[in-house]
Amino acid sequence: MERILVSACLLGRPVRYDGAAKPVADDLFARWRAEGRLVPFCPEVSGGLAVPRPAAEIVPAAGGGAAVLAGTARVLTGAGDDVTDAFLRGAYLALDCARRAGARIALLKEGSPSCGVHRIHDGTFQGRSLPGEGITAALLAQAGLRVFTESELPSLASFLDTSTP
Repeated sequence: MERILVSACLLGRPVRYDGAAKPVADDLFARWRAEGRLVPFCPEVSGGLAVPRPAAEIVPAAGGGAAVLAGTARVLTGAGDDVTDAFLRGAYLALDCARRAGARIALLKEGSPSCGVHRIHDGTFQGRSLPGEGITAALLAQAGLRVFTESELPSLASFLDTSTP
């Protein structure tokens, strides 16, 4: 059975920066959960950040998570505190978790500085976003995992149907 690394907040766990969850209410997701396919993981909490915690953004945001991995961008809170090391630690722990579970697929929360797949905040703390990926999403993709967002469940299902480990 193909395992899927999934952002813990999507499973209803209150691990987001604001102490909330973002549970997915979808039949496909519920089926995968019942089948035991989902491997929950929160890179930010696993990296050592508290719940709740100050919002953080990649600065400069233009290079996204790949720039943080390359050392050319940082992750800062609105107060200017550098939390890059915790985000990096969490990303590498997510990759380790995926490998241990045999997961070749990840389902991540869009918009997060860790888990954003197509969109992240712009680094100004003004609520604006731009195209880009978070640190964990970038690392998982670089390692060869297929990464999807919670709005791409049909695409993930198609990928599951056409791929075999």
